[in-house]
Amino acid sequence: MEGNPLLRFRLWYAAQPVAMRTLLAANVVVYLLWQVVLIHIPVTRDFVYQHVALNPGMPGVLFEPWQLLTYAFLHLGTGLGGLLHILFNMLWMVWIGRDYEQMRGPGRFLGVYVLGAVGGALLTVVLHALFPGVAVFGGIVNGASAAVLAIMMTVAIEFPNKAIALMFIGVVRLLYVVWGFIALDILFLAGGGTSVSAHLGGILTGYVLARVGPGATAWAGVFFGGGGFRRGGTGSGSGSARRPRSSQSVLQALEERLANKKTSGGSGTGSAGSGSADSSPKSSRAKDVDAILDKISESGYDSLSAEEKRILYEASGE
Repeated sequence: MEGNPLLRFRLWYAAQPVAMRTLLAANVVVYLLWQVVLIHIPVTRDFVYQHVALNPGMPGVLFEPWQLLTYAFLHLGTGLGGLLHILFNMLWMVWIGRDYEQMRGPGRFLGVYVLGAVGGALLTVVLHALFPGVAVFGGIVNGASAAVLAIMMTVAIEFPNKAIALMFIGVVRLLYVVWGFIALDILFLAGGGTSVSAHLGGILTGYVLARVGPGATAWAGVFFGGGGFRRGGTGSGSGSARRPRSSQSVLQALEERLANKKTSGGSGTGSAGSGSADSSPKSSRAKDVDAILDKISESGYDSLSAEEKRILYEASGE
């Protein structure tokens, strides 16, 4: 498996929760279709720019309201800049959103993405109407940034102790990372091609969704058999019971544990010997995790109960 990157990617992709998988596929497929085919045909290229991307000028968007959402699945940049645009959007969505969907459910995750995109678009339309001469509030808008920032802000408010590891910086609370994005957007007000209004609209929408609660995204549960929101392990959703974690995901932690189990002959508890170690809470937790991992290997992650998923979520940060 180590020598087969395609197989590793397929296994990684299959292990993603369903809403995450769907949004990743939609963004990447549209990006490839655009880069390989649509951009090279004048008719389709112009159609996408004029009718699928967000054109915030009034009254055009009133007659094509789908633009408020469809722009969030487009990454129209070319070359390295265009690749980095979609790459970082998707990476941030996976880093922050994967564990959140597993805790809250696919409906909640999809709902935050969709409403974050719409919120970013609406703020762009309003600010463009108020300040038509400001470049960062106008122009053709595309990209998933507003939706991804909405997810980040929602997670940061619902789980205030959530932390991630940043290169060259270290472990930082997610809320501070979002404030960092806001600071960068303020700097971009001086110029540049970034749609600051869409970013700020996504962040504001994420804040509102976190404060309002699951009712605002309950409608998205119909796409997943009613799975709109899960309480997770603590029931409160406040995140106060969760310690700050690095960017190491649950799945990465599980892969390491599985590797350790294989190299240690399946014991999963380190030294196999003493009865005193077996009686310790840490050893008991390790046995619980090993049993859950065995269940994943036989029946898949989706077969786990909410309590089993909570145990894995907490154990992955240890």
